[in-house]
Amino acid sequence: MDREQEEIQFLGFFGILKEAGNITTSYRKIFGQITLSIILPLSFIFLAQIQISEFLFGEIIHNEYVLDHTQMGSQRYSKVSDMLSSEWTAFWLFKIAYFIFFLILSLLSTSAIVYTIACIYTAKEITYTKVIKVVPKVWKRLMVTFIWNFIIVFAYNIVTLLVFILWAVTLGPSVIGIVVVIILLLIYLSGFVYISIIWHLASVISVLEDVYGIQAMVKSKGLIKGNTGVCAVIFLILNLCLLGIQVGFEVSVVGGDSVWGRLWYAYLWFMLLSVLLLFGLVIQTIIYFICKSYHHENIDKSSLADHLEVYRGDYVPLTSKDVQLEHFEV
Repeated sequence: MDREQEEIQFLGFFGILKEAGNITTSYRKIFGQITLSIILPLSFIFLAQIQISEFLFGEIIHNEYVLDHTQMGSQRYSKVSDMLSSEWTAFWLFKIAYFIFFLILSLLSTSAIVYTIACIYTAKEITYTKVIKVVPKVWKRLMVTFIWNFIIVFAYNIVTLLVFILWAVTLGPSVIGIVVVIILLLIYLSGFVYISIIWHLASVISVLEDVYGIQAMVKSKGLIKGNTGVCAVIFLILNLCLLGIQVGFEVSVVGGDSVWGRLWYAYLWFMLLSVLLLFGLVIQTIIYFICKSYHHENIDKSSLADHLEVYRGDYVPLTSKDVQLEHFEV
């Protein structure tokens, strides 16, 4: 990152995209190595689970149709019913296994990218070996932050469910009720996007500072003030791109006819997803430095560089004393 921290705060939407592009192209070797080892497997797991889930769910739908047209109490009914139970069990076990592996790779990729960009920011020499040694230590901090985010999202959804139950009991599908439910849906989506932005920034904080978990979430909430709009636009665009890749994969690969055509499209969506994930993580880290700059919190690069060092293979997290949060004059 060639810019001084005072200048970073003035980066807008297109400035952030340009900065992310400059960083990834200038340090293509290290980002290429991280992509090959972590992001490509992450992309493969994400797309593969779509194909496998579609296959398993297709079998379930077929057997449910057969069961509906089979005489209850017959031997065939019992056989199909047992098969259906096994298929549902296999489906949910697969989903759980996918979630675990996807989560692990997601946190590992976040750790690697955030640490790498922090080293670039401090002009510290960075190698793939150094990143791989640091990542497992940083990953544990990110896991705690993720758990707190999961708790917050779960509570948020429970409260939302109760609100919609109250809506159904009091208003229902009347004219006023429809207007109210649309407003409630917009509020819910806005709140969900806001929580997601806080979590993504909290992930960066968990890597670069001495706080993680709920403390990182609280700190993230304070940092995004003044940049919420830009963060929301970037978050929505990245997620729309992700949705586009997912839909494109389902249409052209899962629902495709030609074997060679499906292979070509699978490769295309696979590469696009990998680029999107890498680009998204780079942007996520840049936004952290923008928010710090916006609030006039100047990170001492020398102190940050010292504590990004790997000492005997151990990651040394930043402490509040090491990160000099000094207010600078604009």
